[in-house]
Amino acid sequence: MITRKSKEQIAIMRRAGRVVAEMHEACVRATVPGATTAEIDKVAREVLDRRGARSNFLGYHGFPAVVCTSPNDVIVHGIPGDVVLEEGDILSLDCGAIIEGWHADAAVTVPVGDVDDESRRLIEVTRRSLDAAVDQVVEGNRLGDIGAAVEAVAVAAGFSVVREYVGHGIGTAMHEEPQVPNYGPPGRGLKLREGLVLAIEPMVNAGGPETRVLDDGWTVVTRDGMRSAHFEHTVAVTPEGPEILTLP
Repeated sequence: MITRKSKEQIAIMRRAGRVVAEMHEACVRATVPGATTAEIDKVAREVLDRRGARSNFLGYHGFPAVVCTSPNDVIVHGIPGDVVLEEGDILSLDCGAIIEGWHADAAVTVPVGDVDDESRRLIEVTRRSLDAAVDQVVEGNRLGDIGAAVEAVAVAAGFSVVREYVGHGIGTAMHEEPQVPNYGPPGRGLKLREGLVLAIEPMVNAGGPETRVLDDGWTVVTRDGMRSAHFEHTVAVTPEGPEILTLP
């Protein structure tokens, strides 16, 4: 079922979104050469504890952490552990928070120290594809306009868009209807209405769009071993246009 949220409910989601933004800020500061992904997860847990929020990742279908840490060719769902970050890596950080039963979810990809030009370009293009998608979150537009905006930016830069994993509605559950693909023609699909809240999350690969899941059942990597970047915001449709709820 697709639900539209009231202004009061969106206000609570905005509070959750600010916790997520604070988690990102803390995790980005901790993303340095020599750090482990488990140490980054610990930093995210400290923010949740400090803000009195709960994680919507921890325990989700058995996921063992509060943040997905996905380096280099890992697209999404990387499990924090003893992986040591090295100069030149890139790292995607995906996390969420719950306040009073309402969810927020966001992701960011960051360089680890000094990275090569192509990795930096991949990160920037993926960020721009999210910006272009958010611009389409306007009453009367269609769901397809969001995916078309992502795909246009990514493909024009010579990259590919992951198809097996998509964005989603969000509210009292982390994953609600509708699904939000990052590809496809504009002008099709659900018409956007005030109160709809979407987690929009481009996943862009430097090589081909094909993916595979590792034996842990969680970690999704590029099939060709090329790098991937991931950005996400929780965004509400309002009469004034798109409102990003996962900003500081």
